[in-house]
Amino acid sequence: MKTSNQKEFFSSRFKWNLQSNRLNLLLEEKRRRGEKIFDLTESNPTAAGLNYPADDILLALAQPAALRYEPHPRGLLPVREAVSGYYRQRGYEIDVDRIHLTTSTSEAYAFLFKLLADSGHNILVPQPSYPLFDFLAGFENVELVPYQLVYHKEEWRVDFDSMAGGINQKTRAIILVNPNNPTGSFIKRDELPKLIQLCADHHLTLIVDEVFSDYIFSSSSGSVETLLEVAEVLTFVMSGLSKILGLPQMKLGWIVANGPDALRRQAQEYLDLLADTYLSVSTPIQHAAPQWLKLKSSLQNQIAARVQANLAFLQTRLASHSRCRLLDAEGGWYAVLEIFDSIPEEEFILSLLEKDNVLAHPGYFFDFQKEGFLVLSLLPPPEIFHEGVQRLLVRLQAT
Repeated sequence: MKTSNQKEFFSSRFKWNLQSNRLNLLLEEKRRRGEKIFDLTESNPTAAGLNYPADDILLALAQPAALRYEPHPRGLLPVREAVSGYYRQRGYEIDVDRIHLTTSTSEAYAFLFKLLADSGHNILVPQPSYPLFDFLAGFENVELVPYQLVYHKEEWRVDFDSMAGGINQKTRAIILVNPNNPTGSFIKRDELPKLIQLCADHHLTLIVDEVFSDYIFSSSSGSVETLLEVAEVLTFVMSGLSKILGLPQMKLGWIVANGPDALRRQAQEYLDLLADTYLSVSTPIQHAAPQWLKLKSSLQNQIAARVQANLAFLQTRLASHSRCRLLDAEGGWYAVLEIFDSIPEEEFILSLLEKDNVLAHPGYFFDFQKEGFLVLSLLPPPEIFHEGVQRLLVRLQAT
């Protein structure tokens, strides 16, 4: 009797090797043994020892209105008004009709990929950047074409030659993460017109991920902190509660649409159809969100203080280090270390975990172009971060 190949049962979307790598296997083994891990990759704010006002957060879910189901493809009006109010506090007037609620920015990406691209089309994505894009695009049968961010004269810049060189007849959009994860870099004011012109010349849509835009280390007149007002080309700006409030478990994000009026309206009609098909945003979460957004200052202040204190510690420890330097960042939750003498990242990360119980991200996890980079989260509690960094630097010095 012929045995069926399991691959015959599943779609080609599942193209990844799902087996645990050496680093994950070692981490799992150490945790089974109960060893204390100094985790410098922790990016979950709910696991970072922050003080959440539990009563304010949980009681907001206990509203009688949450018992009634009144779906709307763009989300309940009071929630969109609260999102508009969030932007108003930042100095931007956003019409509530231009806002679509989603369960997350991941779902927002999925909706936009469905909206803009057919199977085999491609979308430009920055490198280095967060590796989730590969999965999100793969599940939509959309190809990713990288364009490079380069570090020059103590700042990150877009390599427009690589961006323009990646555009072909199948290109449908350009993704910009602002500030980028993990580089923490904003697009510069002299770069934005070039980006808009490329989109206009090739009839491309601009997809902008601004989830970290509230967390700024150093404000520069040369940086663009939001692309909400870009109207020359079809533009979608995304954000959500995961980073704004440090509440990833509450699953609420949004898309703000802009661009030429007729094109934007058509795009939003199609988004309405997509959203109405799934209706994935939870009613209790929607009713609670306006109350949660009132907690923005207290929650953000904690996260910002933690991130900036850990960054300051890292800056002090690396000010004159002989083996590595801290690359400049303007915002976000991450720090990038460059090793002067390039080392095999995987072997160093494995050695660091095995011998020192310190977990850090290798640069290849974020698609850096070459070896010799480490990425650290700035969210861990100070006692974890300080000890982990000290051990990392000792190990690096001995390598």
